[in-house]
Amino acid sequence: MKETKQTSKNSGIMALFRRVLRAINREPYSREEIQDLFQENNGVIDPDEREMLTGVFDVAEMKVRDVMIPRSQMIVVNEDDSLEEILSTIVKSGHSRFPIMNKDSDESIGVLLAKDLLRHYMNGDNDTLSLQKYIRPLSIIPESKRLNTLLKEFRVSRNHMAVVVDEYGGISGLLTIEDVIEEIVGEIDDEHDPHEQDQIEILTNTKGLKSYNVSALTRLEDFNEYFKCNLDDSSYDTIGGLVVNEFGRLPRNGEKLRFSGFKFKVTKTHRRRIEALEVEKDSN
Repeated sequence: MKETKQTSKNSGIMALFRRVLRAINREPYSREEIQDLFQENNGVIDPDEREMLTGVFDVAEMKVRDVMIPRSQMIVVNEDDSLEEILSTIVKSGHSRFPIMNKDSDESIGVLLAKDLLRHYMNGDNDTLSLQKYIRPLSIIPESKRLNTLLKEFRVSRNHMAVVVDEYGGISGLLTIEDVIEEIVGEIDDEHDPHEQDQIEILTNTKGLKSYNVSALTRLEDFNEYFKCNLDDSSYDTIGGLVVNEFGRLPRNGEKLRFSGFKFKVTKTHRRRIEALEVEKDSN
């Protein structure tokens, strides 16, 4: 039975291979035709593989501006920060690379690797820090660059981060090699990413007052049912979408908003969306 199943799969692979070979003797397949070919593979390609193959085609069409981390959400180190301030930034963010900014001109002058600070401590230089000593070159790329081209450049240069500039040369965002790869293979969680949790969790502060940790993807109908309220769900499906609309822009971590009897605080953002909110019922 197992041998028959394997033989069937091999036959399917050969059939798919023959169809690809036939393309050599005719006009090239369009992207749409190739993606249709993936959909018609009769189980030869499993869903995860098909999703990654589709991601490869999507990346070829996408530009840096489509996936970059916007300037307002960049975590950076200023060139005049103290060692204590830099270490605090590293610990709080959990990142390993940080653009170094010139405060006066708001320009990036390089990148700092957290592992370089470890070497600083290993060398016993605990009292003084010459940041210039640890600045590494940082790629500067335009918003219009295609992701597949950028991925090749990352591989050749061994850089894993690039600062994005707009048509006027101003910093508009940041992109890492992980951001590009995630467009192909899906979200990559690490030890600093939060584990999956309930969409609405009760939080209690030291004064005994209740607040709630709410996933931005919580459906408005579920939010209304939980809080016994009637927020308008005719234009938006999720509480995150409604909050972004009320702000009128993508908010940053820590920003607050009051409306419809609630106080909302943005607690987590990712790229072009918010991910989590702290919610309190407004007593006023």
